[in-house]
Amino acid sequence: MSNIAIILGAGNSTRMKSDKSKLLLEINGKAVIERTVAVFSKIDLIDEIIVVCRESDLDDFESVLFDYELSYCFGGNTRQESVMNAVDTIDECDLLIIHDGARPLVTEKEITDTIAVARNKGAAAVGVPVKDTIKVVDGNMQIIDTPERSSLISIRTPQIFDFETYLGAAQLAKEQSRDFTDDCRLVENYGKPVYAVPGDYSNIKITTPEDIPVAENILKMRGER
Repeated sequence: MSNIAIILGAGNSTRMKSDKSKLLLEINGKAVIERTVAVFSKIDLIDEIIVVCRESDLDDFESVLFDYELSYCFGGNTRQESVMNAVDTIDECDLLIIHDGARPLVTEKEITDTIAVARNKGAAAVGVPVKDTIKVVDGNMQIIDTPERSSLISIRTPQIFDFETYLGAAQLAKEQSRDFTDDCRLVENYGKPVYAVPGDYSNIKITTPEDIPVAENILKMRGER
């Protein structure tokens, strides 16, 4: 049996205002997707990596990632469809490790810590305590609730699940005609608990142009290139 990582990179990058996938943009001379794949490729607990991309980006991804042993599949219309396109290529595994390709600053420790909890509990995701006060508003933007900040976690990726649990959760969502933007929510809908694993605030998602210099500064603070 094995642990398989799915790295999602099939988004349209509309908020990046770029004519190409944001994962092909460079941070200190290295493409975002290469930085992400490089971290996962170093971890012995991960036996296989599947990169999900748009068909139009495949040649560019392959040219950037030619040094890495991995496989590809094409994305769907939603995140859930993209994950399932990769899942459908897997016969069996122990843990399914799902990560946003746009989070290239994830650390090996975050990944291995989340794997350890998922092995024990069946489902885990890295997260950080929220720093801001969060408000709940109605359709008129009137504040109707203020959740206690100490109980709030900002969930990031990787999100890691027992493979059979994920399959069952995906099947239930299909039967319900529901599509979730978060894999934890998919599994929660199945009635299975998901456990948060303390992560690093530097595990940012590259979404807008401003995120590139932020990532470069994080690498500088880490003493990395």
